[in-house]
Amino acid sequence: MSKLHHIAMLWVEGPLSYVEQLCVQSFLDAGHDVTLYHYGPVENVPEGAKIVHGDAILKRDEFIAHGRTGSLALFSDVFRYHMLTQSERTIWADTDAYCMKPFQTETGHYYGWESESHINGGVLGLPQDSPALAGLLEMSHDEYGIPEWYSDGAKAKLQAQKDAGSPVHCSDLPWGVWGPQAVTHYVHKTGEDKYAFPREVLYPIPFDKRRRMVKAARADSAESYLTDKTTSIHLYGRRIREFLASRPGGLPDEGGLIDQLLKKHGIDPEAAPVISKKANAEAAE
Repeated sequence: MSKLHHIAMLWVEGPLSYVEQLCVQSFLDAGHDVTLYHYGPVENVPEGAKIVHGDAILKRDEFIAHGRTGSLALFSDVFRYHMLTQSERTIWADTDAYCMKPFQTETGHYYGWESESHINGGVLGLPQDSPALAGLLEMSHDEYGIPEWYSDGAKAKLQAQKDAGSPVHCSDLPWGVWGPQAVTHYVHKTGEDKYAFPREVLYPIPFDKRRRMVKAARADSAESYLTDKTTSIHLYGRRIREFLASRPGGLPDEGGLIDQLLKKHGIDPEAAPVISKKANAEAAE
């Protein structure tokens, strides 16, 4: 067993693409033990990762999907808070978080700023007795709750709808309400934001520059965001998969940053292709 913190991830069901394979393998190669939680059949999981049914952490009959995007991010948010509460020496990582260096922490806190306004929970380590973690867990118990960090006007509007018998479900609130918004609020409220890393550590490449990771001609530009303090790269899962799926063969440019990382970890992209959910949905209509 590794002396490093354990890494926990969630893939609800279905085959992993080479993007997720790359991220899982990167943690294994960095020396971390990895558990991949799931709820349905999963395929293409790198050898060495432990596969555990999500019921071991949270039994749910109905997954919470975001109303606009159909994303299961809301359920993933709730799952990670329960998992961190129940697990010792464990750091959560989304399946689009690539590990550059081993994750090390003496305090149990491991998270960082993704912008000037938000701390992201895509990589999230919180001690089991963290006041912020307790707040996040309590918040997620009420799917119709009104976020306490909203403005007075926004809270009054939501309360009026609730009083009228038409409460707004969390899946109909703006994206990130139980994720980055909530994490930022609670670690700030409890003073635990003092542990947050600067952006270069966990989210060095900005969202609007994400495609540079795919293109060979922009490899130097993508790599210019990385520093000796960088321990992870956010690959922007759903968005980068859709972009990759739109390209010839569903592959990144040879020589691009993602291509370099695939080769470094021995991942064959043709053996675990990206699948366009958008294309599948259109074909089913």
